[in-house]
Amino acid sequence: MTVVHVAAAQISSGPDPVANLATATGAVRDAAAGGAELIILPEATSACFGTDLGSIAEPLDGPFATGLRKAAADAGVVVVAGLFEPSEDGRVYNTLLVTGPGVEASYRKIHLYDAFGSRESDTVAPGKDLVTFALRDVTIGLATCYDLRFADQFTALGRLGAELIVVPASWGAGPGKEEQWDLLTRARAADAQAWLLACDQAYVPPVGTDPLGIGRSSLTTPLGQSHTRLGAGTETLHAVVDTAVVAAVRARVPIL
Repeated sequence: MTVVHVAAAQISSGPDPVANLATATGAVRDAAAGGAELIILPEATSACFGTDLGSIAEPLDGPFATGLRKAAADAGVVVVAGLFEPSEDGRVYNTLLVTGPGVEASYRKIHLYDAFGSRESDTVAPGKDLVTFALRDVTIGLATCYDLRFADQFTALGRLGAELIVVPASWGAGPGKEEQWDLLTRARAADAQAWLLACDQAYVPPVGTDPLGIGRSSLTTPLGQSHTRLGAGTETLHAVVDTAVVAAVRARVPIL
């Protein structure tokens, strides 16, 4: 059995990566002071959608990623946050950076948000690889926002041994979107038979079709039960994940 203290920092990113790095660093510091050892920030932490992503994209040794590494190292925690990398075809990758003492990984969003009038694939190139990483002896899977609509990705992460899946997001607002977010986070946890920690951008009033966040960051159990859920505003979810629950669920309901 392993217990992991987790936090989802539901912040609101703007268009300026320098200001967003300061916000992210403060959120990491505060969550670590609250006892978290794994801290999740939203998709698009480096810059909100609606920004010229090509102009702010940077490699994983650029200033934003370097600043996150320093924040994680200074706090002695592992941080997961969304940023944008340049891609080879002139678009960008929607990337999750994982960084902290003894941990370094990245995941490029596979399923792009070409829905509800948005066309993420016009500016974002898709990734292709499933990614997990280890924190102590816990296997943690990575997914991003619109990936939640694709059950097979989460089943595959469960089969790769993921006991916790973290899902940074910048969910688009609109009719029924809160209900869909709640449904999909719970369903994907049950598909993977893993804890699922989803960290969304705090609610921002809609601007066109840009997905800017609705809040409602949540932790869901491996049986798909809602454990903890935030409201719409800027706040941080703190919780404890017990991997013994994963083993028990998988033994009782052997679907993987």
